[in-house]
This record gives sequence, structure tokens and C-alpha cells, in this order.
Amino acid sequence: MTDKNSIRLLWRQGDSVAEIARKTGVSRDTVYKYRDMDDFSPEPPARRAQGSKLDPYRPLIESWLDDDMRSGRKQRHTAKRVHDRLVSECGADVSVSIVERCVREIRARRSAEAADAQYLDLVWGPGEAQADFGEADFYVRGMRTTLSFFVMTFPYSNVGLAQVFPGETSECVCQALRNVFEHVGGVPTKIVFDNATGVGRRVGGGVRTTELFAACSAHYGFRFRFCNPRSGNEKGSVENKVGCVRRNLFVPVPQLWDAGAFNRRLLERSLAMSDKPHWIKGERELDLFEADRLAMLGLPAKPLDCVTYVSRTADKKGKVSVGERGRHLYSTHPSLSRRRLTVGLRATTVSVYDPDSGELVCEHPRAYGSAPTDTSDPASQLALLAWNAGGWENSRVREALPDELREHMDSLDRAGLKAELRVMRDQAATSGWEATLQAVRLAYEATGRIDEASVAVSAARAATGTVTYDEPVDLGVYDGFMGVA
Repeated sequence: MTDKNSIRLLWRQGDSVAEIARKTGVSRDTVYKYRDMDDFSPEPPARRAQGSKLDPYRPLIESWLDDDMRSGRKQRHTAKRVHDRLVSECGADVSVSIVERCVREIRARRSAEAADAQYLDLVWGPGEAQADFGEADFYVRGMRTTLSFFVMTFPYSNVGLAQVFPGETSECVCQALRNVFEHVGGVPTKIVFDNATGVGRRVGGGVRTTELFAACSAHYGFRFRFCNPRSGNEKGSVENKVGCVRRNLFVPVPQLWDAGAFNRRLLERSLAMSDKPHWIKGERELDLFEADRLAMLGLPAKPLDCVTYVSRTADKKGKVSVGERGRHLYSTHPSLSRRRLTVGLRATTVSVYDPDSGELVCEHPRAYGSAPTDTSDPASQLALLAWNAGGWENSRVREALPDELREHMDSLDRAGLKAELRVMRDQAATSGWEATLQAVRLAYEATGRIDEASVAVSAARAATGTVTYDEPVDLGVYDGFMGVA
């Protein structure tokens, strides 16, 4: 500041630029700079931005933390876990401390943004829609199961339609869209989605969609976009409708036997919920929905076949594996063993085709969940038998049981047989057929009956194994302690 003052004073005294530069020992450019400066107000100190070895990985860290927002609070990335993934998956040479600082800064910035967020009252025109998934419990052929349900709402009229599916795969999403489009007789001009797995997800600053969903959008002609992370207010209509559908249509817990028939009735029941005045416009929602219909796109000449084709090699028994880690086995024919087959995955079915002729070989109901399944397993009959035990004598379940178990269950009355079949059904849903059969056998040998508690204990024993000792164990010391002679 002393040099600046000297330059300004000498200039006021009439010295030339060259003289000032000579007297102060600075360049002429510096003299010109401070001679012409008109504001010497102090400036706030600013930290100079410095490069970091972590900068190339910051977008990836942001995407991991974005995905965390869809998980429970106890199942999110810690800074240590972020560091471990960067090292193992990306080969990053960074310290734990620098990753901790980066994660802390990102979370602090997001907390501040959330605290200062101002939510806009968004305007939705006729023909525009929002879509999301929820979860609810259902009795599927007598067995209580958590299923996903898809909801599409039209914010202009507040009309919403729901469909129930066993999962949230791209096949389920596209089939739900097709069902809704065909029921209302048109296609929304634009649909706003959450980062649903079956549709697509944000990766850094972009959006990656599944191939089937991209085909669905092109086939029906609708535009789509995704909500910003942590911005459920951008699709508040469907967020509210998911809860409304669950409370009004799925209480008490519904019985679901034929999923197709249930979904067709559900579309009508969903529309019937809108036979009421709009919460702010006052007009009947179904009347406003006519404006939505008029603004929609027309249906194409042919419906989309909502299928994903994959190639799988049949094992030595002619079975193909599909699903996470190949947990679900679908039987074909022994003659097709070791052959490469084409498998068509739809929302509720799995079809196997001959890759040479394209002919359909077989079709099975599609299995979901983490429990292993096999269409040739007797477990596939348990749900039906537990509901109606009339086919017990000729069932694969009865044939697969050991003689003593078969004789025991044959001796039961109808109510007792159905009770034990329900226990087997529930255990097979989590453990698979082989583990269930072993657990039932152990329970019967130990207690002479098949009940839920005994089978659960036996399943745990079968999973962990029995304890063995290298030398015989002398329990006499406990007899002495208890005073037993």
C-alpha cells in the first residue's frame, strides 16, 4: 500500500510516469495500473484454488453419494468405503484423509443447499405425466409377499393409475406403461421419472437409460426426463399418489391369484378414486382428465413387445440360469444341453427359443428374489398345494419326500396337511427346495412333526453345520457342579 500511495502522490505532484517509475523502482505498467485505479477498498481474503489428486474422481464420488440417497441411512458410503473403492476399482493413489475432506465438503455443501432450497409451484399442462414405484404387501396365492407397484399420475387432473409387478425391472416398467397407455387410449407427451433402476439413472451429469426403455420411448413417442437428485418435489404429484394408492387400494392386504386379472381391475379402481373434486381447481378430476386425454399422443398401430433377449448356455440337464448370479433355473429339454439358447425376459414370464429356427421351446413364470428357484423343483408346486391340497397324492412334492416324511404327511387330515405345506412353502421362499427338504427332515426326526419353529431351527442347523470335537467331551464336571451323583 505504501508504494501505491507514493505513486498516487507523485502523480498528483505532476511527475511523469517515467519519473515515478524511477523514483519508486517499479515498472511503468505498475505505475499506469495504480495511477488509473479508482477503488482501493479492501477485498475479502480468498483462498487460492489448488489442484488435488482427487479432482479427476470427484464426479464419481458425487455419483456414489447420489446413489446413497436411495438407500437406508445405515447402508450408505462412509469416507473410508469411498477411499477403498477408489483404490480397488480405479487404482487411485490418494490418502484416506484427503477423501474424508472431500466427502465432508460435498455433504456440507449439499446440506446448505437443502436448507436454502426454495420449492417452486410447478405448472403441469394437460397430457404430461409423472411415474414412480412404491411397495406394498400382498397375499400371493396365500403367501404374504412384498411386491412393487407402479403409479403414473397426470398432475393437471390429479388422476393416477397403478399396476402391480414382482419387480422394478425395465420389462416391468415398460409393461406397466403399455398397460396404462392402452387403458386410457393415448400416450402422455412427457413423463417425469425418478432414478428408477428399470428406466435409467444419472451417471455424473448425464442419464443412462436401459435399451428396452429407450425402445419403448421411441415406439410410443413420449419424451421423458429424470428428477434432479434429492428433488422429490419435482414429481410431488406421483409421490403423493403412491401413498394414496397404498392406503386406499391395498388395505387390507389384497389377495392376488391372477396378476393379469388383478391389474386390469386395478386400472378401473384407480380411475374410480378420481371421482371427486380437484383439491384446488374444484372441478371433478375425471372431467379434467378429458383434457389430459385430448392432449395425449395417439397409440401406435402395434403394441410394443416388452421383452429383453439374452443368450444363455443350457447346462448338462438342459436348464438355463437367469437372474442375479444365476439363481433362477428354467428347464428346457435334455436334448438342448450345452447349447446356446435365446431367452426372452418379460415382466412375468421367461421364454426360451431355439436360436437357429427361432421357435419357442418353452415358457415359464418368471421368478424374482434372492432365493434360488428351479422350475423342475417340487418347490414350484408348494404355493398351489398350500392353497388347495387336492392334488397332493400326485404332486412332485410328495414324490420327492423320503418315505417316513411321505407316510407322516399322508396320515394328516386336510387342515394339518395344508398347515405343514405352508411351513414348507414359506421356508422354500427363503432357502430353496434342497435346504427346505433337509430342514423338514431334521425337524421331523427331532420332534416328530413339521412346525414353523422346528423347521426354522433345523434350517439354521443345516446352514451352519453341527459342531464336532476331536476328542470325546466329558460332561461329568457339570454333574458334580449340579450335585448329580
